[in-house]
Amino acid sequence: MSKVFKVISLILLLTLLMVTVLTGCQQNKKLRKITLVEVTHSLFYTPQYVALAQGFFEEEGLDVEIADGKGADKVMAALLSGEADIGFMGPEASIYVYNEGRGNYAINFAQLTQRDGSFLVGREPDPNFTWDKLEGKEVLGGRKGGVPYMTLEYVIKKHGLTPGENVNLRTDVQFDVLSGAFVGGEGEYVSLFEPVASSLEKEGKGYVVASIGREGGYIPYTCYSALKSTIEEDPELIQSFTNALYKGMLWVQNHSLEEIAKVVKPYFPDTEDDILVSLIERYRDQDSWKPDPIISEEGLDHLMEIMEMAGELDQRADYDEIVITTFAENAMKNIKLE
Repeated sequence: MSKVFKVISLILLLTLLMVTVLTGCQQNKKLRKITLVEVTHSLFYTPQYVALAQGFFEEEGLDVEIADGKGADKVMAALLSGEADIGFMGPEASIYVYNEGRGNYAINFAQLTQRDGSFLVGREPDPNFTWDKLEGKEVLGGRKGGVPYMTLEYVIKKHGLTPGENVNLRTDVQFDVLSGAFVGGEGEYVSLFEPVASSLEKEGKGYVVASIGREGGYIPYTCYSALKSTIEEDPELIQSFTNALYKGMLWVQNHSLEEIAKVVKPYFPDTEDDILVSLIERYRDQDSWKPDPIISEEGLDHLMEIMEMAGELDQRADYDEIVITTFAENAMKNIKLE
């Protein structure tokens, strides 16, 4: 009996040593730290937060530090200065930079959202809202030249109104303080992202009356970009990032609203669970998230059409210069649902 006990003890000891060695090896396997600067912090980007929460970036060898850029112009500035490895914003920023003639410009390599993610908020509930009600009204629209503002302007024009003539579409309020300005009494309507819009609704300080994304149509609304030099010199980084993102996109497509809300809750701790579920449902129902990360030429053309209508674009950028689909195609080829 004593010999049997010694044998068992030896086996347990060896097993413990093996586990310790393997754990040590795993801990010693260093993740590469990178900085991702996002245009704003919103549930609109749910698949990204799922990829972070589920450890998909770690699986690809990346330790992602995320920062809120508070606007596409600031995200692009961080990317160009080297403060960000990857920028997440509307591709209009990369079009502007490319048209400036900069040699080391930003290239878009993956798309996440395919509609505008903002909502028009009024001061009173209006279940029968129609866009002609904006005639003679003041609307806080955000930064001139940004996709949220240009999409709103496009929708307003589509409904027969003209900003500057029969609608006062303001551009003097910064993106990150739009809700504060509205609550403070400025404007009769405001364009807001979630969960801010629903938070105002819950507090009785504003009410969602229309989806700007539903009216604006399909566009490459928010994409991931890196400098041309990074893509050429470090394609492994871009591929790893795209792989992790695509895993998050697939996960969202194949899980329930409640499961998704539970996973992203740590990124929105102040948003109540029922609101999380309803907002995720709202974005999913209006087809906000692209099923794959490929940026299409048709979508980019529609965005540039919107930019031209807004008077922000004199010359279109070459799709093949500011977009690369190789990394998205590789991710789709190699990553399958489990």
